[in-house]
Amino acid sequence: KFLKDTTKIYNKEELNPGDYVVHQEYGIGKYLGIQTKEVRNTLNDYLCVEYSGDSKLYIPVENIYVLEKYIGSKDKLPKLNSLNSKEWQKKKEKIKEKTREIAKKLIKVQAERDSKIGFKYKEDTLEQIEFENDFEYNETQDQKRAIEDVKKDMEGPHPLDRLICGDVGFGKTEIAMRAAFKAVDNGKQVAYLAPTTVLTRQHFYTFKERFEKYGVRVELLNRFVNEAKQKTILDGLKKGYVDIVIGTHRILSKDIVFKDLGLLIVDEEQRFGVEHKERIKMLKSMVDVLTLTATPIPRTLQMALSGLRDLSLIETPPKNRLPIQTYVLESNDSVIREAINREMGRGGQVFYLLNRISELDHIRSKIHKLVPKAKIGLIHGKMEKEEIENELVQFLDKNYDILICTTIIETGIDIPNANTLIIERADILGLSQLYQIRGRVGRGERLSYAYLMYDKNKIITSNAAKRLEAIKEFTELGSGYKIAMRDLAIRGSGDILGSEQAGFIDSVGIDLYLKILNEEVNRLKGIEPKEENVSKNNLLNVSTHISDNYVEDNDLKIEIHKLINTVDSKDKFLEVKAELEDRFGKLDEDIIIYMYEEWFEALAYKVGIFKVKQTNQYIELYFSKEASSKINGEELFVASTRISNGFKFKYSDESLKIIFDIRGLDKHFIYYL
Repeated sequence: KFLKDTTKIYNKEELNPGDYVVHQEYGIGKYLGIQTKEVRNTLNDYLCVEYSGDSKLYIPVENIYVLEKYIGSKDKLPKLNSLNSKEWQKKKEKIKEKTREIAKKLIKVQAERDSKIGFKYKEDTLEQIEFENDFEYNETQDQKRAIEDVKKDMEGPHPLDRLICGDVGFGKTEIAMRAAFKAVDNGKQVAYLAPTTVLTRQHFYTFKERFEKYGVRVELLNRFVNEAKQKTILDGLKKGYVDIVIGTHRILSKDIVFKDLGLLIVDEEQRFGVEHKERIKMLKSMVDVLTLTATPIPRTLQMALSGLRDLSLIETPPKNRLPIQTYVLESNDSVIREAINREMGRGGQVFYLLNRISELDHIRSKIHKLVPKAKIGLIHGKMEKEEIENELVQFLDKNYDILICTTIIETGIDIPNANTLIIERADILGLSQLYQIRGRVGRGERLSYAYLMYDKNKIITSNAAKRLEAIKEFTELGSGYKIAMRDLAIRGSGDILGSEQAGFIDSVGIDLYLKILNEEVNRLKGIEPKEENVSKNNLLNVSTHISDNYVEDNDLKIEIHKLINTVDSKDKFLEVKAELEDRFGKLDEDIIIYMYEEWFEALAYKVGIFKVKQTNQYIELYFSKEASSKINGEELFVASTRISNGFKFKYSDESLKIIFDIRGLDKHFIYYL
């Protein structure tokens, strides 16, 4: 489908004036916004990108996909490239050379994995089907696909080594449980490794509840389990009485011996230390491995890892998940009291966050006065790890109604009963931080609330106000990828590719770096990358301008251009036309012609038309030599006799040229084509 499948900037929210962007041919520039210019008596909209020396590059808005948003691994601003300099091409070549070495390592890892023969699991038994039917929700399409991928791997000849990536609550645990059941059903043991005691407890109770009726023995192993119990579990693992063990890095200890370990499930591997990662790596060489992560992964990273690491993405939220009701307001004790009482009244719990350790005791006193009957816990980063986990366990066990905290709750805490979040001084937090923290609530099917408060006695900056407004707008599920891309894309790549590549990423941006890496990997496999056109030139000269009379907002204009850019058939034409008229009102004639032009071009590229010459009297279509050789001249001649206006065709060594005489047709001649 030409280049439309390689879209780099996916949503209007992802590109704002002032953003740094990467053009594959010209390098890093700064996006300035949309500008309208007149070309050959027609108005066209362009994306204006500034380069060093105040040089400007104008890109037709419909070619927005040639730009990638610049994402580096540091907060410092990138240096703008020059439009006339060869520096950018040299930089790309240098990175290609360095990347070749990394690609060799990746190929070696793949070859080692492919050379191993793993345990071949049998197909699903009746017990497996019954176990899966116990799942009380309907699986999302992504979940179904991931489950099928995992089973296919387990039933295949090579060891399972798959990464499951999806937001917390999107159903990764269910996939892990089904894989675990399959392993146990085939006489193997399972180890589930999680980074915190709180998470291990949660998973233990979830697994125990599902597996118990099938006679599967599930045990928990972390430092809260007393020594006598630990000794019994270790003995059970050695003799094969324990089928599934769930624990922290304690299960990586050398004193643990399995009778027949078949599957290792690793939750958030990047949160383990170097020593533990080495032990995981050693275990990986012997057993099937399923890795789970909530870190969003850029699409280009999926591409780079294609064939090097099996990857399943879960991007669809569960059907009954509700958006979080988000309020931005001045700090208000009455609202705080009412919000806490309402949550406690329905048997729920509250996170109360202020990222100032010195003020937390004051907050505890304030809440105690506002809601005297509430039981209150408190955690922050300067407490001992053991103390933090003890408090979290108390909160998880519902011994506290309210947990006062700092941003320490940003990751790795899943407490479905906590569905109200109050943040004091929310204006001092970053956008992605706010989004991550807000994600601590709204895990279940219960309506959840987030109150983002700011100090009424202090003037908040315009940027802080924009952040708070943005977080309020981004209530739809799955918007975290858009809102937190700068922070999370690099974290995602670092987790999987390694942090030593950050320098390369800073030079050209993550998307282009991963594209180069993917090309080098393919070259080593003997697959030469296809030459790709960086941008598409319009075959016909029609206006591509969206006037302010129709829509004034530039973001919406980009969205309209992108919608029109999808028109490639009559059905799509009618669908886009109906959507635009429903949202923005009746389309003017210029936009309709623009839509027909997109439809024509989609068909033209498909049949091999590479050039169109257009005047007021006629239009000439030039077919490629390859396309020309496939055209039946007799049929073409018969078709030409049916057209009342002039129609003729000529053939040369280079191509077939078809000429339509459009005199007598109205100006919408494209309709007839």
